[in-house]
Amino acid sequence: MADFDDSYIGSPPWDIGRPQPIFAALMEEGAIAGRVLDAGCGTGEHTLMAAAHGLEATGIDASPRAIAAAKRKAADRGIGARFVVLDALALADLHERFDTVIDSGLFHVFDDERRALYVESLASAVRPGGRVLLACFSEREPGDWGPRRVTQAELRAAFSSGWSIESIEPAQFHTNMDAPPAQAWLARIERSA
Repeated sequence: MADFDDSYIGSPPWDIGRPQPIFAALMEEGAIAGRVLDAGCGTGEHTLMAAAHGLEATGIDASPRAIAAAKRKAADRGIGARFVVLDALALADLHERFDTVIDSGLFHVFDDERRALYVESLASAVRPGGRVLLACFSEREPGDWGPRRVTQAELRAAFSSGWSIESIEPAQFHTNMDAPPAQAWLARIERSA
């Protein structure tokens, strides 16, 4: 995880200084509700968005630099949100259950083995009936810049046991680079057991 921590010495491409538009839209639609966990929160924009809307929000990230930046933003904005340095593969260590988990670009960083561990970790943190709102790079994104591309079939396979896929829709990731938004999937996944 040192590579990700080093990314926050500057401003990594995914840190756009505001919530990704797909998650801002989910917030406005009411899809983000209850106790919220932002898994791989980076500098905290989605956690802060949820907290600003009156939700109890926790952001976790393995990068101490990202969490420090998130805490500064929360203090500067006067928003009460909790930020914890924690590996997303160890969500059970929180000893908590959440109604909504936001995953903005975390799922696609894992290889197959760690992806399965991540889904197990999510299962320990999402209450039955709770949801994961997951945005990841799509195989529709041309070229080879950026993270691993994910297919709908891979999403369905990863969440095939104990989960129900509500929908997988085309979406876009914005970056802070001078480039068009990247092609993504937005998956709404419910914890069934």
